Amino acid sequence: MLFDTHVHLNAEQFEDDLEQVLKRANEAGVERMVVVGFDEKTIKKAIELVETYDFLYAAVGWHPVDAIDMTGEHLSWLEELASHPKVVALGEMGLDYHWDKSPKDVQKDVFRKQIHLAKKVNLPIIIHNRDADQDIVEILEAEGADEVGGIMHCFGGSVEIADRCLKMNFYISLGGPVTFKNARRPKEVAKHVPADKLLIETDCPYLAPHPNRGKRNEPAYVKLVAEEIAALRETTYEQLAKQTTENAKKLFKIKD
Repeated sequence: MLFDTHVHLNAEQFEDDLEQVLKRANEAGVERMVVVGFDEKTIKKAIELVETYDFLYAAVGWHPVDAIDMTGEHLSWLEELASHPKVVALGEMGLDYHWDKSPKDVQKDVFRKQIHLAKKVNLPIIIHNRDADQDIVEILEAEGADEVGGIMHCFGGSVEIADRCLKMNFYISLGGPVTFKNARRPKEVAKHVPADKLLIETDCPYLAPHPNRGKRNEPAYVKLVAEEIAALRETTYEQLAKQTTENAKKLFKIKD
């Protein structure tokens, strides 16, 4: 069975056919998923979903692109939600230097505040990183994020950056891009990361794996990610699925 550690089933792209999407996921062997909320609207929807479906869990956090919109009340709300029985992580949080909606100093401040909160409530964190490898790692190191650890979500960095994250108690999660023919870095990382620190995800509805690239992504496609990584690591699909599911359960403290 598979564990998709990063889905956005709370996105409007799934409003019309969520039941069919969940059915296809189940048929593909997806046993559990973490629905990630990253602003007020998507967090509320994530909580609603996990209270409806017992195989879904939630992560709640504030996305760096929207860091400029985050208030003290929002941070207090995240702290309240951290005690929800189905909230298993804080995030996604981090830095995004691709879009310029939120200034870098604001992003860094909001990122640090969420790391502090995670340490206070003792939950792992899910890291969003776009074009900000060095700053992400430096902030994680400076703020003692190894205390809670977490996930480098949809990791696209180098083996060297992966190693620095692994030293801080982080898991490396790979998604659709690992299946792209020209994705040299994700393929290198897929072969390099220790088996007990590897996770898989879709980040659906975004980043659909080959041969569905460019279409709406969905949790069922996490099987394609697992198959690709298994081939790269020269192991069986079954072993890869089992290991990554065990890793996710351990990180999120999920008991059968």
